[in-house]
Amino acid sequence: MKTRLLLMLLAFTSSIFTLSAKVKVAKDIDYAGHTGKVSNQLNVYYPVSQGKKDVLIFIHGGSWSSGKKETYWWLGRNLARKGMVTVVINYGLAPDQQYGQMATDCANAVKWVSDHIADYGGNPERIFLMGHSAGGHLAELINADPQYLKTAGFKGKISGVILNDAFGLDMNEYLSKAAQDDNYHNFLRTFTSSSEVWTKGSPLNYLGNIRNPHLIFYGENTYPAIQIQSKRMFEQLMRQQVPCELLLIKNKKHVGMISQMVFGSNRLYKTILDFIAGH
Repeated sequence: MKTRLLLMLLAFTSSIFTLSAKVKVAKDIDYAGHTGKVSNQLNVYYPVSQGKKDVLIFIHGGSWSSGKKETYWWLGRNLARKGMVTVVINYGLAPDQQYGQMATDCANAVKWVSDHIADYGGNPERIFLMGHSAGGHLAELINADPQYLKTAGFKGKISGVILNDAFGLDMNEYLSKAAQDDNYHNFLRTFTSSSEVWTKGSPLNYLGNIRNPHLIFYGENTYPAIQIQSKRMFEQLMRQQVPCELLLIKNKKHVGMISQMVFGSNRLYKTILDFIAGH
């Protein structure tokens, strides 16, 4: 067992050196005009090869109250190694901020990417959003509710959205029915106790605005709310004739849906890259 673990560690360490040789990273870039404000910074991972590359902006999860861009360095490097310019962002967290300001932060990051990503070999006309858990909620919210990107001054388009086990697509439904446990009260710091706010903060209420392609993953063993709402979103987008794919990932729980991507050989990468190449 120890020998096997050692071999896995050596293989992973080797892959890190390989990745480092093929990609560059620009860290702690201020995207909203607040010098040194950690919650408004991003990292860019980009291939050393020349030419305009597709761009993916990743928004992390963490129940809207935890998480940071540094945790996902492997996602940035894995995607950059595969030819994608990847931006991993921070945003303000609860209790200091509620969902509206978080979405504003994410929209400001998109605007920065649109204005500056060409400096890193990215194509500003080919920007895709990806989010896991609460990050999926925020990615879809700024995509579906036009106020955020408009206020940020973004005049381009989002070429597509990738949702990895997105939580909170319908916060009104969830908070109206969920057990009032520690998680419930944690979420109230982000969405208040007002059902009107829950409705406004629910991306599923803005699906009529969506025209861009979607790729939606959810785990076989994830939270029931994620399964139900991911399926509902897919069905509604299909009725609207929006290009959309829905994939059930076997034997995966919520955290495992993103942690599996530590390994660059994970099959989700090919699915994501095929989706982006096709749109």
